[in-house]
Amino acid sequence: MSKRTIHFVSLGCPKNRVDSEVMLGVAERAGYDHVSDPEDANVIVVNTCGFIDAAKQESIDTILTLSAHKSGNCERLVVSGCLSQRYPEELARDLPEVDHFLGSSDMLKLETVLKGNADRVLVGNPADWVVSATDPRRISTRGRSAYVKIAEGCNRTCAFCVIPELRGKQRSRQPDDIVREVEELASRGILEVNLVSQDTIAYGRDLEQRSSLAALIQRIADVPGLRWVRLFYLYPEKMDDELIELIASHPKIVRYVDMPLQHAAEGMLRRMRRGHGGKRLYELVERLRSRIPSLVFRTAFIVGHPGETEEEYEELLTFIRFAEFDRVGVFQYSDEPSARAFQLDAKVPPNVAAARAKKLMSLQRKISKKKLKGFVGRELEVLVEGPSEENELVMVGRHAGQAPDIDGVVYLSGGPTGIEARPGELRSVRIESVTDYDLLGELTSEDAISLPKPKKQPREVSQLSHRSSDGRRVLRTV
Repeated sequence: MSKRTIHFVSLGCPKNRVDSEVMLGVAERAGYDHVSDPEDANVIVVNTCGFIDAAKQESIDTILTLSAHKSGNCERLVVSGCLSQRYPEELARDLPEVDHFLGSSDMLKLETVLKGNADRVLVGNPADWVVSATDPRRISTRGRSAYVKIAEGCNRTCAFCVIPELRGKQRSRQPDDIVREVEELASRGILEVNLVSQDTIAYGRDLEQRSSLAALIQRIADVPGLRWVRLFYLYPEKMDDELIELIASHPKIVRYVDMPLQHAAEGMLRRMRRGHGGKRLYELVERLRSRIPSLVFRTAFIVGHPGETEEEYEELLTFIRFAEFDRVGVFQYSDEPSARAFQLDAKVPPNVAAARAKKLMSLQRKISKKKLKGFVGRELEVLVEGPSEENELVMVGRHAGQAPDIDGVVYLSGGPTGIEARPGELRSVRIESVTDYDLLGELTSEDAISLPKPKKQPREVSQLSHRSSDGRRVLRTV
């Protein structure tokens, strides 16, 4: 009897990717081989995003496209994640092509589905689960990099957001469990861990024995074998001195701050229920820039939120000119019926919101390119990921200031001597030129930077199909 096969498509944010990797581990434990071509799969799983309209539409389109394979080898089509968590009954009614629905906290239930005779709708309480070091998981990121989810859910009440509805309240993992997972990853040769959650700055507040984010990061960064530790989804308030000093001084913590600010005008921040004022954002930017040398600062903004006036939009542009962020994600407001902002008046016409997004991106593109030009002539450590998506003969990698999936890359050239690089190596690269978003560099030596050998053989990376469709990528990120 031939081995059973399964194909995954993961949509949305890196947190969704972790969930998909857990399901991939569940499938392997159940005896399934992962295949990169859906045509070869007995089972197809689509892990959906349901955050905003564009993400929901992409999820539906993907499900319908993959359902065509049910006329071939595919025996079961499974839909999981935030979209099915949000609309289980509607999807079950309108998508007869789908055999099973799992919610945003039902990753482990895939094993029941694969064994057969499972109910069609297995959508549970979104607050029922958070990933654990003991869960099966197969890392799918390239270049000896991995995401680690440190918490699930969110306690915030932002007017535009439905994440608490989709993911439940904040649930922080125990520090020992997180460190145990990171140690296991490092033992298998992972060099970079990217720490994610819905609200990273709030980590530990909900634990019975409260733990600070800085204390957790210190423990993770001290794990032998790691090279880079990166933090995602920090929020402006509670960015305390201990955490700032740790980012500024620890050699393994990259000087990279990812902080979705969403707006800068005082009135807009109040309507968004963001809990901080515009003046404080100016002070925060100055504080971070002065305290963390060579900081790479990424943020995200919403345009077209109900009530956004032209004057407030211009305030946002003024703030961007002042802050000169290294990278900015921008997306247009999505009117979600269950979000508080749905009830607000003074809705901004979609064409106006689109024009504002375009103008903001044009401004940021100029800032980003100016910053990238500052890398020309510098020699950087670059983590090699593998062949470029555009040309498999060209290798790409990332320096410490480029996060996986959402930032640009470094295109690698062997120069006149034809030096070659292999995925997973850390190489010295001299930057020769730039584009709007990426760097082009030349390998400066034949040999990779010496690194400790992993205690265990790294497992071959599965080619999990992942497409980011959260707010940072709905419109082009610059």
